[in-house]
Amino acid sequence: MTGRIGPRPRAAAFALAAAALAAVAAGCAAAPVPRPAPVPVHAAAHEAAGARPAGKSQSHAETAATCNPDASSLAPLGPPAVTPGSDMARIKARGYLIAGVDQSTYHFGYLNPLDGQIEGFDIDMIRAVAKAIFGNPDKVQFKAISDAQRIPAVTSGSVDIVAHTMTITCARLQQVDFSSVYFDAHQRVLVPDNSTATGGLADLGGQQVCATSGSDSVTTIQDYPTHPKVVQVPFWTDCLVLLQQDEVAAVSTDDAILYGLQAQDPFTKVVGPSLEDEPYGLAMSKQHPDFVRFVNAVIAQDESDGGWEASYKHWVSPAGATPPTPRYAS
Repeated sequence: MTGRIGPRPRAAAFALAAAALAAVAAGCAAAPVPRPAPVPVHAAAHEAAGARPAGKSQSHAETAATCNPDASSLAPLGPPAVTPGSDMARIKARGYLIAGVDQSTYHFGYLNPLDGQIEGFDIDMIRAVAKAIFGNPDKVQFKAISDAQRIPAVTSGSVDIVAHTMTITCARLQQVDFSSVYFDAHQRVLVPDNSTATGGLADLGGQQVCATSGSDSVTTIQDYPTHPKVVQVPFWTDCLVLLQQDEVAAVSTDDAILYGLQAQDPFTKVVGPSLEDEPYGLAMSKQHPDFVRFVNAVIAQDESDGGWEASYKHWVSPAGATPPTPRYAS
């Protein structure tokens, strides 16, 4: 048992969320307000690629000799350039980039209820790609999708690119191409602040732990030796609601996502060791390798000119961090 937090703080949290959503539904023109300070992501989530602990990505690589999720992408051929006949030229002729994104992951892809805009670290990555194509970061059509919809959205061609806290894995590389790693995270556990499960999944044997359908977090929970029970939902905010209602004992996913949930509910805490390495990449169709190289050139440029660091300080941690070192398959 995790124990109850008590009705008053939880009720207040629900009331604030409901009021914010009601304001959007009513079309209220709310003035911008200062954003809450981001909760710093655990330092272990930003180790250099070569220093990552053994985990899911590496174990997958062992079963597929040609697969290395940390170095699976195509190297850029130079600065980002829209060349005639390229996929970038096709997107430019359309007039906007179509991006599949999250709208419920605070600090990464989140629908701001005050202005109806999707914002966050992942969104800044997409805007950098749009700016490289059009000279205007606003030339984007955002499509809000769930974790389970990410790969189908790419393979069906309904989006050009997905930025959705998406971990590069060998299984996913069979279906889509990824950019180079643009963010490092590690899977951990979120529990109510009065929970005694401070060891994470090790202390949650037989208890219900929430994760989203289509996320690789599900496999980690299912395979854990203490045998927690997985509850699957479409969005991470659904997991937070279940946790607040004591319907689950914990939520387990990337620490970057968990710290966003913690910022939304201060009556929670992130616990336990880092479980799995979660290198994030932007997903694209295997039919457009020129676009993959272009996006990698954008990422390299964004990292070298300070754009990546500025976005990180704004959304993730004011302390800043060093971006992952790009590694490519070819």
